[in-house]
Amino acid sequence: MNNWQDQAAIDFMLDDCETWAVVGLSDKPERTAWRIAALLQQHGKKIVPIHPDAPVVHGEQGYASLADVPFEIDVVDIFRRSESAGQFADEAVKIGAKGVWFQLGVIDEAAFERAREAGLQVVMDTCPAIEWGKRGE
Repeated sequence: MNNWQDQAAIDFMLDDCETWAVVGLSDKPERTAWRIAALLQQHGKKIVPIHPDAPVVHGEQGYASLADVPFEIDVVDIFRRSESAGQFADEAVKIGAKGVWFQLGVIDEAAFERAREAGLQVVMDTCPAIEWGKRGE
Protein backbone atom coordinates (compact mmCIF):
# COMPACT_ATOMS: atom_id res chain seq x y z
CA MET A 1 0.00 0.00 0.00
CA ASN A 2 1.46 3.35 -0.98
CA ASN A 3 1.15 6.61 0.93
CA TRP A 4 0.78 8.74 -2.17
CA GLN A 5 -2.53 10.27 -1.09
CA ASP A 6 -1.87 11.08 2.53
CA GLN A 7 -4.96 12.88 3.76
CA ALA A 8 -3.00 15.29 5.95
CA ALA A 9 -0.89 16.38 2.96
CA ILE A 10 -3.99 16.75 0.78
CA ASP A 11 -5.77 18.81 3.44
CA PHE A 12 -2.72 21.00 4.02
CA MET A 13 -2.37 21.86 0.35
CA LEU A 14 -6.08 22.37 -0.31
CA ASP A 15 -6.77 24.31 2.89
CA ASP A 16 -3.58 26.16 3.80
CA CYS A 17 -1.71 26.79 0.55
CA GLU A 18 -2.71 29.78 -1.55
CA THR A 19 -0.25 30.09 -4.46
CA TRP A 20 -0.13 27.19 -6.88
CA ALA A 21 2.41 26.96 -9.71
CA VAL A 22 0.78 24.82 -12.40
CA VAL A 23 3.57 23.18 -14.38
CA GLY A 24 2.52 22.52 -17.96
CA LEU A 25 -0.32 25.06 -17.95
CA SER A 26 -0.89 26.61 -21.36
CA ASP A 27 -3.65 28.75 -22.84
CA LYS A 28 -5.37 25.72 -24.43
CA PRO A 29 -8.86 25.24 -22.93
CA GLU A 30 -9.03 21.66 -24.16
CA ARG A 31 -6.21 20.64 -21.80
CA THR A 32 -6.91 19.24 -18.34
CA ALA A 33 -4.41 21.63 -16.74
CA TRP A 34 -6.44 24.60 -18.06
CA ARG A 35 -9.64 23.28 -16.44
CA ILE A 36 -7.99 22.41 -13.13
CA ALA A 37 -6.31 25.83 -12.97
CA ALA A 38 -9.75 27.41 -13.35
CA LEU A 39 -11.03 25.20 -10.53
CA LEU A 40 -8.12 26.23 -8.33
CA GLN A 41 -9.05 29.87 -8.93
CA GLN A 42 -12.69 29.12 -8.09
CA HIS A 43 -11.44 27.81 -4.74
CA GLY A 44 -9.58 31.06 -4.09
CA LYS A 45 -6.11 29.94 -5.13
CA LYS A 46 -3.66 32.14 -7.04
CA ILE A 47 -2.39 30.21 -10.03
CA VAL A 48 0.99 30.69 -11.68
CA PRO A 49 1.32 29.16 -15.15
CA ILE A 50 4.68 27.45 -15.70
CA HIS A 51 5.29 26.75 -19.38
CA PRO A 52 8.20 27.39 -21.76
CA ASP A 53 6.03 29.86 -23.71
CA ALA A 54 5.10 31.78 -20.49
CA PRO A 55 1.50 32.43 -21.56
CA VAL A 56 -1.06 34.48 -19.68
CA VAL A 57 -3.72 31.99 -18.54
CA HIS A 58 -6.90 32.84 -16.65
CA GLY A 59 -5.57 36.37 -16.27
CA GLU A 60 -2.32 35.29 -14.59
CA GLN A 61 1.13 35.91 -16.08
CA GLY A 62 3.04 32.76 -16.92
CA TYR A 63 6.71 32.04 -16.36
CA ALA A 64 9.07 29.83 -18.36
CA SER A 65 10.35 28.09 -15.22
CA LEU A 66 9.76 27.89 -11.48
CA ALA A 67 13.06 29.71 -10.94
CA ASP A 68 11.69 32.71 -12.89
CA VAL A 69 8.78 33.31 -10.51
CA PRO A 70 9.59 36.42 -8.43
CA PHE A 71 7.42 35.51 -5.42
CA GLU A 72 6.84 32.53 -3.14
CA ILE A 73 5.08 29.44 -4.40
CA ASP A 74 3.20 27.23 -1.94
CA VAL A 75 2.42 24.22 -4.16
CA VAL A 76 3.98 23.00 -7.37
CA ASP A 77 1.21 21.18 -9.26
CA ILE A 78 2.75 18.98 -11.96
CA PHE A 79 0.91 18.33 -15.24
CA ARG A 80 3.79 16.70 -17.10
CA ARG A 81 4.61 13.18 -18.19
CA SER A 82 5.90 10.99 -15.39
CA GLU A 83 9.39 10.76 -16.90
CA SER A 84 9.86 14.54 -16.70
CA ALA A 85 8.04 15.18 -13.40
CA GLY A 86 11.04 14.60 -11.15
CA GLN A 87 12.92 17.69 -12.29
CA PHE A 88 9.97 19.85 -11.23
CA ALA A 89 9.77 18.20 -7.82
CA ASP A 90 13.48 18.92 -7.39
CA GLU A 91 12.94 22.54 -8.47
CA ALA A 92 10.09 22.81 -5.97
CA VAL A 93 12.55 21.93 -3.23
CA LYS A 94 15.07 24.48 -4.55
CA ILE A 95 12.57 27.35 -4.59
CA GLY A 96 11.28 26.59 -1.10
CA ALA A 97 7.78 25.41 -2.01
CA LYS A 98 5.72 23.84 0.76
CA GLY A 99 4.25 21.05 -1.33
CA VAL A 100 4.32 19.10 -4.57
CA TRP A 101 1.19 17.72 -6.19
CA PHE A 102 1.77 15.06 -8.86
CA GLN A 103 -1.43 15.01 -10.90
CA LEU A 104 -3.54 11.96 -11.68
CA GLY A 105 -1.41 9.54 -13.70
CA VAL A 106 1.85 11.41 -13.01
CA ILE A 107 3.97 8.93 -11.07
CA ASP A 108 7.61 9.22 -10.06
CA GLU A 109 8.19 7.35 -6.82
CA ALA A 110 11.82 8.45 -6.48
CA ALA A 111 10.90 12.13 -6.89
CA PHE A 112 8.02 11.68 -4.43
CA GLU A 113 10.47 10.36 -1.82
CA ARG A 114 13.09 13.04 -2.54
CA ALA A 115 10.55 15.82 -2.02
CA ARG A 116 9.20 14.24 1.17
CA GLU A 117 12.69 13.73 2.54
CA ALA A 118 13.36 17.43 1.84
CA GLY A 119 10.41 18.26 4.12
CA LEU A 120 7.69 19.05 1.58
CA GLN A 121 4.15 17.78 1.69
CA VAL A 122 3.70 15.51 -1.34
CA VAL A 123 0.68 13.97 -3.04
CA MET A 124 0.80 11.75 -6.10
CA ASP A 125 -1.65 10.26 -8.63
CA THR A 126 -4.72 12.30 -7.69
CA CYS A 127 -6.25 15.65 -8.56
CA PRO A 128 -7.60 18.59 -6.53
CA ALA A 129 -10.90 18.18 -8.38
CA ILE A 130 -11.18 14.61 -7.10
CA GLU A 131 -10.19 15.55 -3.57
CA TRP A 132 -12.56 18.53 -3.37
CA GLY A 133 -15.26 16.27 -4.84
CA LYS A 134 -14.77 13.80 -1.98
CA ARG A 135 -15.48 16.69 0.39
CA GLY A 136 -18.54 17.79 -1.54
CA GLU A 137 -16.85 21.05 -2.55
